Amino acid sequence: MVIDTQSSAPADHDDLAAFGYDQQLHRRLGRFESFAAGFSFVSILTTIFQLFGLGFGFGGPAFFWTWPLVFAGQFTVALCFAELAARYPLSGAIYQWSRRMGGELVGWFGGWFMIIAQIVTASAAAIALQVVLPTIWGGFQLIGSDPALTSPSGAANAVLLGTVLLVFTTTINCLGVKWMARVNTAGVLCEIVGVIAVVGVFFTHAQRGPSVVFDTGAPGGQPGYIWAWIMSGLMAAYVMVGFGSAGELAEETRNPRRVAPRTIRLALSVSALGGGLMILGALMAAPSLTDGRLATEGLPYVLDAVLSSPWGTVLLVDVCIAIMICTLAIQTAASRLMFSMARDHRLPASSILSKVNGRTGTPIWPSVLVGLACIAILVVNVGNSAIFATLASVCIILIYLAYLMVTGPLLYRRLRGWPKNRSLVDTEGKPLFSLGRYGIPINLVAVCYGALMIVNLGWPRAEIFNPTGEFPLLQWAGPITVAAVVALGALCYPRRKTHPNPVTIGA
Repeated sequence: MVIDTQSSAPADHDDLAAFGYDQQLHRRLGRFESFAAGFSFVSILTTIFQLFGLGFGFGGPAFFWTWPLVFAGQFTVALCFAELAARYPLSGAIYQWSRRMGGELVGWFGGWFMIIAQIVTASAAAIALQVVLPTIWGGFQLIGSDPALTSPSGAANAVLLGTVLLVFTTTINCLGVKWMARVNTAGVLCEIVGVIAVVGVFFTHAQRGPSVVFDTGAPGGQPGYIWAWIMSGLMAAYVMVGFGSAGELAEETRNPRRVAPRTIRLALSVSALGGGLMILGALMAAPSLTDGRLATEGLPYVLDAVLSSPWGTVLLVDVCIAIMICTLAIQTAASRLMFSMARDHRLPASSILSKVNGRTGTPIWPSVLVGLACIAILVVNVGNSAIFATLASVCIILIYLAYLMVTGPLLYRRLRGWPKNRSLVDTEGKPLFSLGRYGIPINLVAVCYGALMIVNLGWPRAEIFNPTGEFPLLQWAGPITVAAVVALGALCYPRRKTHPNPVTIGA
């Protein structure tokens, strides 16, 4: 069904006004554009391409089973987000939802954790160009001759390529959501075609059957395989985040009360299905499971083995497109979150960060600030790639913490009777998405899953945070970084500023 923009737009504006906000951003996004925002943030073609070796190296082929397990946990979180997106269709979703469920302090830290995490995640996505572009054409290695990320020339070139990409994504964001949607939609279509092509190639070149997923591999020969398997689950945990981006763009979406809940669930589900098939196909098509190359080289090793050079190059180009739209989607989500918090006077320099360009309907300064912050973090890779990799790992902990700042208070409110008003409808007059009587058990699973995953992600493993053994302190990077982010957030918290739009907790 196509939504009539002429009739739905005024209703959406009035709906936003009921929350105390003026319609400043332009409503240009439909259903597919909203879905594309969440799908491109997850970006399985980018993240699985990067991280397949991590999961396989720790858990062998049987690490596959961590994928559906993490999906099941994250889907309970997505269901909670979908219900909140239907009731609070506001930019800066994590911040807005957490403050409405847990109060201003909880909302502040939910938004603060998410902004920091998104900036680092965008940097990690941008730096992935170095893994792909020099492989396509040696001319992309503009600095030195060694393309490896861990080499001095590779690290410097990665920063250069990543900076160019971030300048491009910042420019697109400043041009307006219409241009962002066009670029993102075209990129998502390319990524979906690429995922289908990769899965098809793997399955048509299979050297073993699906039963390979029951093979524990080399880790299974050691005592305590379950711990190796749990560690391998970090790969899936790193990938399946960002599906809530549709909520971040709610004020730019037509009929967001209906569209955002659907696209949040759909973005995660499609990503999980496509990613699961990619992992299974790679395990079936890999030339060898025991020569060590699958753990060190990941999916490029399989692609090089089963494809002739031209087709392999085409798929690598598609991976580059996926990296581009992934970076764009993360930066867009971060800028909208920053705008939403600044609009409520929650950030330093809020008067500047809350301004929206009247012509483009875009918060330009948050986009620019996020781009500059991402470039600054990229420079860390020149000094030490191990520290950058550790930062990229730690930022996922912050995302899960931000999610828990939503699901935890939401569970508390459910136990006290939330939602009290069950008769709300969207701009089409249809009932809002609701978990109904299943809300409490689903929410409880989401909270338990989130807490356990935070412990798993932050556990001081040298294999994750200090693989070279050169910096023993990095092993404790998770707890240390979280403590530092909390301390910095406490210093920045606006203690003496009255909130211009106070809310009734749990309403």
